[in-house]
Amino acid sequence: MGIQLAAAMGAEVTVFTTSPGKARDAKALGATHVVASRDQGEMAGTAGTLDFILNTVAASHDLDPFLNALRRDGVMCLVGVPPTPHQSPAVMPLVFGRKTIAGSLIGGLAETQELLDFCGSHAITAQVEVIPMQEINTGWDRMLKGDVKFRFVIDMAPLRQ
Repeated sequence: MGIQLAAAMGAEVTVFTTSPGKARDAKALGATHVVASRDQGEMAGTAGTLDFILNTVAASHDLDPFLNALRRDGVMCLVGVPPTPHQSPAVMPLVFGRKTIAGSLIGGLAETQELLDFCGSHAITAQVEVIPMQEINTGWDRMLKGDVKFRFVIDMAPLRQ
């Protein structure tokens, strides 16, 4: 959703992914650039190029390579909440680059309505795969294997029959 929203707002969108196979999907959603975050060369190529990073990763990881991608006065906003804290980032690049790490939670009713209106006027929809309730165990196994492109939606209708 973040890719689609940022692109609709006119941003030049760079996506970081641990799965290079997702590059085609990211570009189809509106990304201009896709960077394999495990590739040190690709990460080095982003140094000082970004104004803002929306970090949606809900797992503890090293923030330093991403902070390195920020320009002077750049901001990284964390919205993914890991079960264990991130390691502390290097302070010198933060201070000398005047970089900011921020956090955000979901908005209230007014912000949610504004987002829904924006999505409606820009034909932005969630990318999902619908699975019937009877396949919930298969869906769980696929999720554990990383075999889910976006998100599952579980169709509960068969339970009412």
